[in-house]
Amino acid sequence: MNKAIYIATSEANSGKSIVALGLMRMLLGKTAKVGYFRPIIDADKKGKKDNHISTIISHFNLDINPNEAFAFTRSEYIKKRNEGKEGEVFDMIIEKYKALEEKNDFMLVEGTDFSGEGTAIELDANILIAKNLGIPAIIVSSGVDKTLEEFVNGVHITYDSFKEKEVEVLAVIANKVQEKNIKIARDGIQKNLPKDVFVSVIPLITSLNNPTIKEVAKAIDAKVLFGKEHINNQSSKFIVGAMQLRNYLGHLCENCLIITPGDRADIILGALQANISSNYPKISGIVLTGGITPEKPIIKLIDGLAQVVPILTVKEGTFAVANKIGAIRSHMYAENKEKITTSLNVFDKYVEVEKLNEKLITFKNDSITPRMFQYNLLKRAKQQRKHIVLPEGNDDRIITAAARLVQMDIVDLTVLGDYDKIVDSITRLGLTVDINKFNIIDPVSSDYFKDFANTLFELRKNKGLTIDMAEDLMGDVSYFGTMMVYKGLADGMVSGAAHTTQHTILPALQFIKTRPGVSVVSSIFFMCLEDRVSVFGDCAINPNPNSEQLAEIAISSADSSINFGMDPKIAMLSYSSGASGKGADVDIVRRATEIIKEKRPDLKVEGPIQYDAAVDAKIGKSKLPESEVAGQANVLIFPDLNTGNNTYKAVQRETGALAIGPMLQGLNKPVNDLSRGCTIDDIFNTVILTAIQAQGIE
Repeated sequence: MNKAIYIATSEANSGKSIVALGLMRMLLGKTAKVGYFRPIIDADKKGKKDNHISTIISHFNLDINPNEAFAFTRSEYIKKRNEGKEGEVFDMIIEKYKALEEKNDFMLVEGTDFSGEGTAIELDANILIAKNLGIPAIIVSSGVDKTLEEFVNGVHITYDSFKEKEVEVLAVIANKVQEKNIKIARDGIQKNLPKDVFVSVIPLITSLNNPTIKEVAKAIDAKVLFGKEHINNQSSKFIVGAMQLRNYLGHLCENCLIITPGDRADIILGALQANISSNYPKISGIVLTGGITPEKPIIKLIDGLAQVVPILTVKEGTFAVANKIGAIRSHMYAENKEKITTSLNVFDKYVEVEKLNEKLITFKNDSITPRMFQYNLLKRAKQQRKHIVLPEGNDDRIITAAARLVQMDIVDLTVLGDYDKIVDSITRLGLTVDINKFNIIDPVSSDYFKDFANTLFELRKNKGLTIDMAEDLMGDVSYFGTMMVYKGLADGMVSGAAHTTQHTILPALQFIKTRPGVSVVSSIFFMCLEDRVSVFGDCAINPNPNSEQLAEIAISSADSSINFGMDPKIAMLSYSSGASGKGADVDIVRRATEIIKEKRPDLKVEGPIQYDAAVDAKIGKSKLPESEVAGQANVLIFPDLNTGNNTYKAVQRETGALAIGPMLQGLNKPVNDLSRGCTIDDIFNTVILTAIQAQGIE
């Protein structure tokens, strides 16, 4: 079930703080531990506190370190984005979010504030963050300075933007709407949205938009002379004091802020006297301009008053100060209890809390994003540490990947090769890694060599293998590495960067052998596409599987996907969909589908089905309207190696998808084959896969 919600908006000053406060109180009333997270904060420096984080943590007394409640400052994010490092941004956001998620029952995530960024750019950033975190959103939109048509159209455009990226929108909250327009705003928004989207409208609350004297002082860089204890007073408007006092007093209004030169003692004292008079409204504060401080007798008089409002002094002139104060946008902050209380009351009054709570808790997200998938791989690998052997220590890519794995402290490693040559390679490549943190073994000079050769001889002597032949084979790194796995000295092996597939897996087939009930060793790739993760099989091992083999490949692939946190929907691919196609090739796929349904009725499977009908919702519904797989398949089984290998490479090259694998299925212990064109990332990811596979084989 859903454990998080993302509060997003398409513009600045939407008033989403009301929603964040209201949701936090609502959630804390339903569950014990609620976390709060902001992916990107407005502060330019990490040491600077974020108002949103401080307010939520302080008011609700959350046990959260403020530095753990965000991932990047705005300036850090912009710098990373301009350097083309958005992948690093998402990785860090996911890591910090997940660290908080593990400690809490529910997560409240608040998006960015649209300060200094283009609207489209920032909206897209929020959508992608929600997408990569795999959580649904609440859209908050402001009705200020908009016609009804502009407002409603803007909400729908924002909603469509989220849906296009497959981010579920659970609710839309229209904020800052004139109270008389609440019903027509709600009706207009609901008209073109799905009925299951929760819609609520909050009116414009003037007091929430009014800046406090603290915010004024910060905006104009003022010094506080008096009344610091009332610094959180809210000002309804400001009035410049330039006329005679007798005329000026008639312009005072409730909670107004007085702006006047510092030498106008008459205005200063008159305003203070009016504040305590029952015949005049209260004022929120006084700003003295021009860098002029009142004379000592006036200061003494003010200092002796029983009641005083905040009095600020600033160097700039009255005109410049008035312009700055007029441009202030009020924000929520922890000390302003009055504004927080008002926000909570407004939320409870205008939002149907129970209905919204039901919406959040019952939502279920079946999809998994590529970055979340990769994050989960690392997390899984670290949970139960495994030992992996890498036979090809003479390959720079292997050494570089090994150094990265050691630095991240994910697995224990053994690298096969000459010790001195490997050390030289580490130095030549400029890698900073402690050589003592992984094992280096030269097979021929190893203490294990004789024992390994004898074991191989005993296992294969009935196949005509002699002891001399066994010793020759054990000098081969593939045989030595596989024997380490067989003997339990390593939990899995990754090879193939410098060897053929046959060279890598032949020893495994000879003495590690297949698991009980499995007759076919097959392979899958985890294809990390832009917005989803799919399993492709078999793309590396079996040239022309028959129906029984194809069914077994599909079942193994489905089980692998389950082991890696996916809910498998299997598409048995062919050049025809449904019952229309005829021919031997289609018949093999059709029969394989029947076998799967007989052996594993718990699995969702469709076949034969074409690729487009399997992955495209519109085409899938058109061709197979009753299918629970068509249009949403995530385990795609190809009819032969030719089709599978070419398709995975075409998808990888044309879409930029990350292909993790191949991962071999069906062996008693994990041995995985690399492509000879593999990258360092390929090696890194395959080692992680192998470690997770080993966790499931005890």
